[in-house]
Amino acid sequence: MAGSKREKIKMSADEAAAYLAASFKVQVATIGKDGAPHLVTMFYALLDGKIAFTTYKSSQKVLNLRRDPTMTCLVEDGVEYGELRGVALYGQGLVVEDPEPRLKVGAVVGSRMAGLPVPEMGAPVDPGFAAGLEQAMAKRVLIVMEPDRIVSWDHGKA
Repeated sequence: MAGSKREKIKMSADEAAAYLAASFKVQVATIGKDGAPHLVTMFYALLDGKIAFTTYKSSQKVLNLRRDPTMTCLVEDGVEYGELRGVALYGQGLVVEDPEPRLKVGAVVGSRMAGLPVPEMGAPVDPGFAAGLEQAMAKRVLIVMEPDRIVSWDHGKA
């Protein structure tokens, strides 16, 4: 039965949360003005358990989300079929202008990208890094994924 196979490979809520916490790249789809999907890969951090990333205020994904907040996120990995696993989140992308959460996410993502030790969300960072971070975040906004539906799979469970 197809339903039982699907249920076998589905991650539990805890497994999906742990998988998202251990990953850092997400494929993000928004809807362009012509109705076509706009797909990009972003580095992310979890903010209160939700996928969050910063991007330039004038980026295409921000323009799309301001027009239509529909967004899909996909975090996946694996090479061979039996290794494939992932989490797809369907919902809305919220554009957040507030500098405090933007800096928190920016510190985690920026540290990862720079090859520095990754701070806990909201932990103090090196003052030199913080100054550069504030400057880098000045032209950016925070996008937070608010999922309505989550689908997961782990073919290693089959």
